[in-house]
Amino acid sequence: MSTIGWIGLGNMGSRMTANLVRAGHTVQGFDLSERAREQAASVGVRSVNSVAEAVAGADAVFTMLPKGAHVLSVFEGESGIWANADRRTLLIDSSTIDIETSTLLHARSGEAGFSFVDAPVSGGVSGAADGTLAFMLGGDPADCDRAAEFIGPMSGRIFKAGGPAMGISAKIANNMMLMINVVANSEGAQLAERMGLDPKVFWDIVSASSGRSWAQQTWYPQPGVSASSPANNNYEPGFAAELAAKDVGLALAAGAAAGIELPAAEIVGAQLDRLIAEGYGGRDCTLIAKYVDPAGRVAGWDGEDAGRSVA
Repeated sequence: MSTIGWIGLGNMGSRMTANLVRAGHTVQGFDLSERAREQAASVGVRSVNSVAEAVAGADAVFTMLPKGAHVLSVFEGESGIWANADRRTLLIDSSTIDIETSTLLHARSGEAGFSFVDAPVSGGVSGAADGTLAFMLGGDPADCDRAAEFIGPMSGRIFKAGGPAMGISAKIANNMMLMINVVANSEGAQLAERMGLDPKVFWDIVSASSGRSWAQQTWYPQPGVSASSPANNNYEPGFAAELAAKDVGLALAAGAAAGIELPAAEIVGAQLDRLIAEGYGGRDCTLIAKYVDPAGRVAGWDGEDAGRSVA
């Protein structure tokens, strides 16, 4: 078994590390949040107090953080990963960040004598808990093969997307498609209900028809239809609106750089920005379903707790 350093023990990281521990690995975990460190310790992670402690003696180090700036900050400086990890340690970033920062991390890691793989994930909190995440790997093929050995206990599928930053490129495009599907799911579910269809009957029909999607199966915006839907729990976040808005913004930036138009992504980005402006950035991204109703109502939502944030 291996020693794995882990930086970022939030909703995803805490569940991913639990699967590594269950597989017999030693995980040294760090997060700025004391509460997150305590939660990780409760499932067998060795909680440490610094990045340097997390990377000490590690065979691999994972970062799982909200934004590119956060990831870069834990790599740089005297207290960072590059200054404290052994050169044999494989560096793996599973955050969803911008392509420019991921490319920079590949380049600077190589200059410092490290192997680096970008390895973002898809599958949400439920996939992290179940160990069924899809990982998209970008980097040198041999490094990706090596990364897959550590990733195994957390994954359902592992895809080698290509060279440096190709994993994060795949993730950005995938998450854009997911959020567009969330809008379609929101509108279709509420149109069907207004036309008199029973929500569960309609869900069963779509599940066997061309409207089926991961969002429809997993995040259907009606309580009691899809077991994992945030609508069952007042839209408590599995994938917070603030994080979804960040990912859609990454896709729009990538589209601009590629010289293409992404009108559907612009629509969902505007809805997420509106949700954040209203103070609901910490609620689940599927709460944008409330914009289907001109009165701002949606089943399962009590309309309270504005001002929450994932920060």
